[in-house]
Amino acid sequence: MSDALSAIPAAVHRNLSDKLYEKRKNAALDLENAVKALITSGDHDKISKVIDVLIKDFAKSPQANHRKGGLIGLAAVTVGLASEAAQYLEQIVPPVIHAFFDQDSRVRYYACEALYNIAKVVRGEFIFFFNDIFDALCKLSADSDANVQSAAHLLDRLVKDIVTESDQFSIEEFIPLLKERMNVLNPYVRQFLVGWITVLDSVPDIDMLGFLPDFLDGLFNMLSDSSHEIRQQADSALSEFLQEIKNSPSVDYGRMAEILVQRASSPDEFTRLTAITWINEFVKLGGDQLVRYYADILGAILPCISDKEEKIRVVARETNEELRSIHVEPSDGFDVGAILSVARRQLSSDNEATRIEALNWISTLLNKHRTEVLCFLNDIFDTLLKALSDSSDDVVLLVLEVHAGVAKDPQYFRQLIVFLVHNFRADNSLLERRGALIVRRLCVLLDAERVYRELSTILEGEDNLDFASTMVQALNLILITSPELSKLRDLLKGSLVNREGKELFVALYASWCHSPMAIISLCLLAQAYQHASVVIQSLVEEDINVKFLVQLDKLIRLLETPIFTYLRLQLLEPGRFTWLLKTLYGLLMLLPQQSAAFKILRTRLKTVPTYSFSGGGQISRASSGVPFSQYMHHREDGDAEDNNINNSHQGINFAARLQQFENVQNQHRGQARNKVNYSYNTSSTSASKEVRRSEEQQQQQHKPPASSASSSVADINRPPSRSSRKGPGQLQL
Repeated sequence: MSDALSAIPAAVHRNLSDKLYEKRKNAALDLENAVKALITSGDHDKISKVIDVLIKDFAKSPQANHRKGGLIGLAAVTVGLASEAAQYLEQIVPPVIHAFFDQDSRVRYYACEALYNIAKVVRGEFIFFFNDIFDALCKLSADSDANVQSAAHLLDRLVKDIVTESDQFSIEEFIPLLKERMNVLNPYVRQFLVGWITVLDSVPDIDMLGFLPDFLDGLFNMLSDSSHEIRQQADSALSEFLQEIKNSPSVDYGRMAEILVQRASSPDEFTRLTAITWINEFVKLGGDQLVRYYADILGAILPCISDKEEKIRVVARETNEELRSIHVEPSDGFDVGAILSVARRQLSSDNEATRIEALNWISTLLNKHRTEVLCFLNDIFDTLLKALSDSSDDVVLLVLEVHAGVAKDPQYFRQLIVFLVHNFRADNSLLERRGALIVRRLCVLLDAERVYRELSTILEGEDNLDFASTMVQALNLILITSPELSKLRDLLKGSLVNREGKELFVALYASWCHSPMAIISLCLLAQAYQHASVVIQSLVEEDINVKFLVQLDKLIRLLETPIFTYLRLQLLEPGRFTWLLKTLYGLLMLLPQQSAAFKILRTRLKTVPTYSFSGGGQISRASSGVPFSQYMHHREDGDAEDNNINNSHQGINFAARLQQFENVQNQHRGQARNKVNYSYNTSSTSASKEVRRSEEQQQQQHKPPASSASSSVADINRPPSRSSRKGPGQLQL
């Protein structure tokens, strides 16, 4: 106490700890004057003692009023020291900062006031304690006491002013402090941090842009804050930084790109929009710096293309097109495999637009970097094949374009067709829903003849006969009806007069044998009418089933379409096309008379003229009563096919073809019988077991006496009487 009294007068000492603010304030003024006198006399030792007393007896006192007095006293000493204060700051400032964390809110308030007054005096010298002060202010910005918050805000503004005018401030030391606090959720702290970022960014000598990757994620995190004011402040800061990036010649795009990619998948709509906007600018500005991040960027863009928010979709599409238009080579660090991997993953997206763009990327890479894509083809080929079952027609069409690009290599062409057949076999609904679409598109993108030849080769050796029949029927219908296959039909029409048509006819015939109606259709296309008639004559009872009649009905209706105009016109010359008439009448005989197809075909045949053109220009009328007989007695030399059998077609062995057809049909008939027998045996076995079980139950319930049983056995062993030997329907004599 004697040391305290020697350093500070007793009255001042007493009033500094008074509960009344006015007395403490007057004591502080007296202390300020006393320090000024000590400065004048140069008694620095005594000044140090005064400071020590204020710390030990007041600032560290358990009494709140003493601590308040100590804080105001330290501020008064600093004011009294004026220009000499800098050498005592290491004694004065720490206890004031310590008071920021005092349990008493009034003490915290006076700590802010004291440090404010100290800072006003020392200004730039204050920077030495900046990190500790920043940490304290960050916590006080969220103080539970409104008065303390207000005092902290005043102090914060003063500290910002000091920092912006100081050349001793170290941004390198400050950034770690800022970074570790950026993910704090308290709204007051967030406002405090954004305020500091904005202020420091406005200082020309401080390069905040260079450190942006360290706190960029935190700013994006604030975009989803529940407070509109904080979202606005964060957005404003980000907009300012983006503008600086556009104007800066040197930017670290890479580190920030990683952050933006993550934020582009944020559940918050505003955050996604801001992130994708930044990515858009980065793609335009980044150049070579972003090459190794293209895969990550693409992974962020593709999902946003299907975003529910239109603004995000628009920016994402623009960015996607911008990225795809950039010309880079693998030698520049462009990772084709990584891009393909991203596209493959996005093919599993629930959104059609995303799947379409993923396929566009694969197609683009295939066109620009075919060699590299083929190196990674094994990684994506299965996914591409599965995409053929996609629910969207647009996706399927794009997948087929990609497959067509890959299938330029023979090994991949064969693999594609094999997988297609496998998929159709595994999923019958796919063949029904998409079979025509897939086959027709492949015929456009690839050579139609090549596609059909390969399909025929595969189906020729198909073990699943039912599937082979269904598939051939589908292919036959596509061949007959699709505009895309008109050239193929034209080629088949010349099967009897040119080598290419003959080879195609023979190639298709091998698998078309799985369906009688497909063979008949193929013969009609190839104008091999005699063979068509022979095939019809070879059909047996087993072949004429419901499926066959349905197919026949379709064919009859197709005969009335423009595709078969040439065939109908040939009916004008029954003398030349006798086998055509025989074929059509053969089909007519197979149809039920009450069916619509029967009536259609009969009506058509009724229009066939009853005359034929004979030599010498004379018209010879045929008997109208029996037109078919009359046609059948014409010389077969007049039939176009007959004329070509031994001449122009150069070796189609129709006898061998017919044998081939009958062999395949025998396999189908055998399989059908086996199925029937298996079904019958199974049902018979089940029925026998049931009858046996029923009889046993009845015997147990109605077991006869022993005498009855004996007589029954005797009756059974007795030879039958004359009357009992009569056969069914015989009368008893």
